[in-house]
Amino acid sequence: MAGVAEPTLVIDGCAVATVDAAGTEFRRGYVTVHGNRIGIVAAGAAPDFDGVPRIDGRGCLLTPGLVNTHHHLYQWITRGLAADNTLFEWLTTLYPIWAGIDEQAVRVAATGALCALARTGCTTTTDHHYVFPHAGGDLLGAEIAAAAEVGLRFHPCRGSMDLGASSGGLPPDHVVESLDAVLTASADAISRWHDRSFDSMLRIALAPCSPFSVTADLMRETATLARDAGVRLHTHLAETLDEQNFCMTQFGCTPAEYMGQLGWIGPDVWFAHAVHLDDAAITALAESGTAIAHCPTSNGRLGAGIARTADLLAAGAAVGLGVDGAASNESSSMIEEPRNALLYARAKGGPRALSVRTALSLATIGGARVLGRAAEIGSIEPGKLADLALWRLDTPAHAGIDDPVTALILGSAPPLAALIVNGREVVRDGEVRTVDEQSVGVRVARAQAALVAKAG
Repeated sequence: MAGVAEPTLVIDGCAVATVDAAGTEFRRGYVTVHGNRIGIVAAGAAPDFDGVPRIDGRGCLLTPGLVNTHHHLYQWITRGLAADNTLFEWLTTLYPIWAGIDEQAVRVAATGALCALARTGCTTTTDHHYVFPHAGGDLLGAEIAAAAEVGLRFHPCRGSMDLGASSGGLPPDHVVESLDAVLTASADAISRWHDRSFDSMLRIALAPCSPFSVTADLMRETATLARDAGVRLHTHLAETLDEQNFCMTQFGCTPAEYMGQLGWIGPDVWFAHAVHLDDAAITALAESGTAIAHCPTSNGRLGAGIARTADLLAAGAAVGLGVDGAASNESSSMIEEPRNALLYARAKGGPRALSVRTALSLATIGGARVLGRAAEIGSIEPGKLADLALWRLDTPAHAGIDDPVTALILGSAPPLAALIVNGREVVRDGEVRTVDEQSVGVRVARAQAALVAKAG
């Protein structure tokens, strides 16, 4: 048990921001790791544990690993396209290209995207995969294999679309599935992969894509299936004014009101983006326990707008951060999200709208709450899972910033001294150690060229 047996790793000499409920921080402290659990969290110098591996944390800040609550990993091989388009223009441009993805392409794309997340401090990520070409193969299995190889804790969402253009939806007909096919595949994903254990590295959620790409029947049936199986629900919501206009025209209500009519609110649901919410929607989401994945960088890239993050937090909503798909956030840098969340909130609400420590909490324990894992990850506390990010803040870019949390959030993105996931070292000195990143980069470039050529 953590705290009793000899540790398997000691991280010593670093500043520590635990992000626990009390906001405990140490200017110099240490943390012990016992297998995949956190043991001692304390100020001062670590005792001499003879023969135990030790990471020298001098000049560094130790935080919980960052939690990414919304992504589309397959988009890593379609970055840079439709760079100046609105969301609906961007989607209609990219749907024909995404229609050519297959199992091999998704495996390559997911590996590249997961490496980018790891290098930027992410230890847990979700993914929302909703494009399933008929001859594409086992796409969800491909990204699950990639996450296992890179070594990140993974919450893939079995997404879906069943409302094609001929029926009034946005996606072309050849990339949508039938209702029965979606439900069968969703049930299969849960039975094959969902792991409910405390230290699970893999949990499944169900995620119809968006109000403009799925039918009401699919939303209702998916919710029933998920709740019967005890898994979470996810979808895009209120991302753009185009979506709001679509819902008003098609359903006579706002996107948030539409979700309420379908039974898609509650503590087992989280929405991506939630940019365009009125006061009533914010109150309803907060009171129901519905969570939000705030994606500030992607929202800016697509010109979607600025989410009311401070208002959501003030209402008591659970809010985490997401990089969103790599085709709408080419860097996919998890450490950039808390900084951008802070800047956007302050641009809209003034200098006290969001503090640096609240920004860090959104990226850590906030994301854990969104995914239903606040008891396991998201803060540095004894007995929790050993998902830790050690940031080097003794660089010339950070010299002179006295407060390490301010340096991390407002300074330039620092290099990682180490990233620990489930007690295992995934990144050391800025390099992913679990895969050959040079080889991955070559394969990504080839896969991107092949996919674009196939669409042409």
